[in-house]
Amino acid sequence: MTNEFQENHARVNRRQLFGSAASGVGVAALASLLGSGQSQADDASTPRLGNGLPGLPHHMAKAKRVVVLWQGGGPSHIDLFDDKPVMREMSGKDIPESIRGSTRLSTMSSGYGKWPCVPAIKPFQAYGNSGIPLSTMLPKLGGIADELTVVRSMHTEAVNHAPGVTLFMTGSQVPGRPSMGSWLSYGLGSETEELPTFVVMTSSDKTKTCGQLFFDYYWGSGFLPSRFQGVRFRNTGDLVPYLANPAGVSTTARRALLDDIASMNAEHLADYGDPEIDTRIAQYEMAFRMQTSVPDLIDFSNESSSTLERYGPDALSKGTFANNCLVARRLLERGVRFVQLMHAGWDQHGNLFTQLEQQCKDTDAPSAALVQDLKERGLLDDTLVVWGGEFGRTPFGQGDPAKPTGRDHFGKAYSWWLAGGGVKKGTIYGATDDYGWNITENPVHVHDMQATIMHLCGIDHTRLTHRFQGRQFRLTDVHGEVVQGIIA
Repeated sequence: MTNEFQENHARVNRRQLFGSAASGVGVAALASLLGSGQSQADDASTPRLGNGLPGLPHHMAKAKRVVVLWQGGGPSHIDLFDDKPVMREMSGKDIPESIRGSTRLSTMSSGYGKWPCVPAIKPFQAYGNSGIPLSTMLPKLGGIADELTVVRSMHTEAVNHAPGVTLFMTGSQVPGRPSMGSWLSYGLGSETEELPTFVVMTSSDKTKTCGQLFFDYYWGSGFLPSRFQGVRFRNTGDLVPYLANPAGVSTTARRALLDDIASMNAEHLADYGDPEIDTRIAQYEMAFRMQTSVPDLIDFSNESSSTLERYGPDALSKGTFANNCLVARRLLERGVRFVQLMHAGWDQHGNLFTQLEQQCKDTDAPSAALVQDLKERGLLDDTLVVWGGEFGRTPFGQGDPAKPTGRDHFGKAYSWWLAGGGVKKGTIYGATDDYGWNITENPVHVHDMQATIMHLCGIDHTRLTHRFQGRQFRLTDVHGEVVQGIIA
């Protein structure tokens, strides 16, 4: 045979193979999405598209939904969550070498000859019946202290922003793997047909002092089918572009067009078995449904003035963290499984004494309001709220040793907080030494936190895997232990 004939013969055989394997999937997916009642959609034993993998959840879930309030740049645990009286006594003096050891630091400070101790820039106060000490820069969080689990023993090997964010979001410092929201969407499926399963929103400090970028792979699907990637809602212009019908096109005409396109896509899927065709079908249908659901989502006319006041003065200002938190609550109560809010502004290398307090003012009230809102609506018990960044900040000052103006990146020890979704209320977990430098009790690695979040969602992190390039991958790679000490 000629080379051209051999290539064509091989291509036809592959096409037949994929077609025979995928034909059922294509027809079932189309029928489910269109709600047409045709073919296998009439069979109650056929799972609807979006219901997740067979056998999941692995155990009873405590959390049905997750919202991650990502604080990009590295919030300072020393200033916000981990009070260190000894540091006030040692202010300006070098942190002892016995404490510092051989800690890996960023290149911005690893060559320092002086390590001036910089205590918290504002006082701490005990809040709630639990008496959790928090910075007075976080009074609204203090008001919900009895709902919080403060983890003071987080640690990571990442020393720079993008690798640190990527590590938590995808389980690897190298981009390319599925994000946590994609894994949960893939494993557990969707609870709504009107909105995406996984939604992302971004915001930044008002003066744009933090130059961190939010890369698409922070919410990407990696090697999973792309219908599991996060859908980013824009913070300017239309929330989602291209949802509106073109001028002169009615809803009925758009529906008829989509039905025809879906039929052709389903035939193509049956022939080739390409999961991206499945994604295309799903995207067209979701876009059509969102023409109705998105305007309702951002219609705040039924929100009480007291609720809006709780989120702060920026509650109705599109693109702000406050507005994103309000939209997040509305997404969660409409069945969205995973909401990822990404806010930049915590990278205080040289403006610690001015910008940190401003950053707290912008984020404190909205974060607390979201927790309160969920609780009042009966959603907090099965919604997990996670607040944290890629690392903390150094206990020593950055800049002129005689008068430091900031803190560098620090992954050896830092703090996060969680609420709802099956975690212990009014609890502090883990501890650090007198300088907030070394973990002295109950260390929690990034992979441990991932494993715990998955566990609360009913997933054994070692069993939710996907085969790619000859090996089984999972969110936690080959690491991670569930942190039982924070589970109620």
